[in-house]
Order: sequence, then C-alpha cells, then structure tokens
Amino acid sequence: MDLPTKSRRPCWVEIDTGALEDNYRLLRRLAGPATECLAIVKANAYGHGLEICGSAAVRAGARWLGVTSAEEGVAARAVCPDARIVIMGGIFPGQGATTLENRLTPVVWDPLQIDELESAATGAAPASVPVHLEIDTGMSRQGVSLDDLSAILGRFRSPSPLRLEAVMTHLYASDDATGRTTTAQLERLERALALVGTHPSLTPEFLSVGASAALLGGESAHIGALAARYNLIPMLRLGLALYGISPQFCPPYEANRQPHALTEALRQLEPVLTWKARIASLRSVPAGTEVGYNGTFVASEPMRLALLPLGYADGFDRRLGNQFSLLVRGQRAPLVGRISMDQAVMDVTEIPGVMRGDEVVILGSQEGETITAFDHADAAGTIPWEVFTRIAARVTRVEV
Repeated sequence: MDLPTKSRRPCWVEIDTGALEDNYRLLRRLAGPATECLAIVKANAYGHGLEICGSAAVRAGARWLGVTSAEEGVAARAVCPDARIVIMGGIFPGQGATTLENRLTPVVWDPLQIDELESAATGAAPASVPVHLEIDTGMSRQGVSLDDLSAILGRFRSPSPLRLEAVMTHLYASDDATGRTTTAQLERLERALALVGTHPSLTPEFLSVGASAALLGGESAHIGALAARYNLIPMLRLGLALYGISPQFCPPYEANRQPHALTEALRQLEPVLTWKARIASLRSVPAGTEVGYNGTFVASEPMRLALLPLGYADGFDRRLGNQFSLLVRGQRAPLVGRISMDQAVMDVTEIPGVMRGDEVVILGSQEGETITAFDHADAAGTIPWEVFTRIAARVTRVEV
C-alpha cells in the first residue's frame, strides 16, 4: 500500500500542468494553422510523468502524442483514450496485435515490421492500419534508405491492410544554426517524396519532420514549403520546448538575427518541472572532517552540513559532488563530498537559519534564484534531455 504523500521520503518533483498547457498553445501558435503538432510524451514524458503530462497536452488541444514503444503506447492510451498515438521507435516481434488493439500508429521502416502488422491485421480484420514511414536522410539510425525505398513502398499496395498515412524523417542537427545538415537532409527527403509520388495508389496525408529546434530555429518554414509541394500537411514533433526549455543553438544567434519563434519562446516558455527535497538532518563539524565516500571533501574550517535524501539512485548525477550547488532559503549551498546512492550533503555554513525540513530546490527556482536543466547538464557533461529522463520512478511526481 502506498504511503500518504506527506509520509513519503521527501524527494519529489512538481509538475506545473498549467505551464505545459500554455507551452503547447504557444508552440502551436508559432507553428501556424497549416501545421499539425505532435506532443512528445515518450520516456515518461521526458521524466515529467506520462499520466500527468499526456492528459495536460490533450487538454491544451494536442490531437497527436508520440511515444517510444508499444508499451508506452498502451500506457498513453489508458489516460488519453481519444488521442492519436504514434509509436516512434517502431514495433518488435509479437507486438502487432497489441498495437492494433490499442489503436496505436506505428512508425515503420523495415519489412519485418510490415510482416508483423499485416499478420496481426489479418486476424483482427481492421479496415486499414495507418502507419508512418520513416526515411533515413542521414542519421543512420531509424528509417529506410533511399536505395531500399521502392521495395518498401511496394508493400503498401492492395491487398495490404496497411495505409501510408505519413512520411517522416528526423532532423539530427536542427540546433546547428548554420542549417547545412538540415538542408542536405531536406534535399534527400524531397527525393524520397518524389519516389512516393510515382506510386499513385499511395496518398499520404502528413509530412512529419522536425522537433522543437526546427520550429524555433526557423526551419519549419522550409518544411512547410516542402510539404506544400507534395500536397501534404506538415507535422512538427514538440519535445523539449513543450516542457518549457528552449534548445540551445550553435553557433548562438546574434540578437538582431534571432528567429521570431525563438525570441517568443525564450520570452514565454515556462519550465514545467521543479525538483525538490527537504533537509533530513544537520550537523556541525570541526576543521579537518572528511565528508562522504573516500573523503573527497575535507572541511577547511568549522562547518554546518545539511543531509539530503537525494542520491544517484534518484537520477541525481554522481559527478555533481564537490562541484554544484542547490538552493535553500533562496541561496546557493555547495554540495560537498561524493553523491551517494541515496544521499547528498551540502554546506550551509554561510546561510543563516537553515533548519531540518527546509525545502531545497534541486532544479527550478526559489526566491529569485534559478537552477536550470542546462546548469545540471553543463556541470555533468550531458544534455537536458538526459537530466530529465533519468529522474527515477521512486521520485514522486506531484501535479501542481
């Protein structure tokens, strides 16, 4: 039986669903009325909580949700019964029936995926099974190559129950402000679309290209133009920006050359997640005291230390020990010693009045001070996506 919220270990994240809804509406407006937008809720909604965030996205007007797997799709269907749900990571052997039963839309690129879906459809006898065909335009990850595209397109002819609803690709460098890689990818994609056009029985409706960076970096206009040439509806897949974080572009845009969408996003996006804990105990130690595993920190003077119920098993990066600060009473308190599996220690010597039970902000804002996902990522040598998605399931998600 679950403990009451107030009785749980005091390490939690707060999810501002109002902020998520506002973010979706802003991004939808920036994308324009001719563009469809898919809300990414894969990987437990980037660590924010699928059940909370999927429902919020739908309330904001999202008709499409994106997940990684059939398992995630089933979980999303349970809370979003009417949404279109795209399995972006494709399906695996034995998942065809589950995909159809839950009205999930799989991305396909491999003949074995088509075999699986056709076999499942034969037993279920649906009128048609919509699929999104991914094209590999240079990332060499998912997607059918241009060389193999003709053979895959032939699989969609009658009597196959599969219906090609969308053509998609993934822009793997849309945060590169020079745009060179994206331009090359869109050129390859246009070759693929021309080949699709030689099959008159295939009438895809959508061109699904680009994530948050494509929208905010201005590439969505090129995607829209490409879609228009082939009478398709452009679709953007909103990920990081949906959760209130604008991707960083390299090289950074000069202020007077920044795309309008990026300017508006930086001004209006609201972070959705705040990660918090409460001080478990306090102790005063003399100079020379070692702190944490292997004594990597040694007090140079008498210090007051605060213990937190926060460790790398919660998704807090072990590399942040001795090089990062958290917020308590609106001030930054340095972490001292190594991060343990379940605990961390911070120095509150210079912060008056700190008490057991004080709220500590790990990621978010407190009394005018802010710690961002980029701050975490820069200190740990990673990216914000990883910072969010590795927050462990044992860290309670609370809707606020």
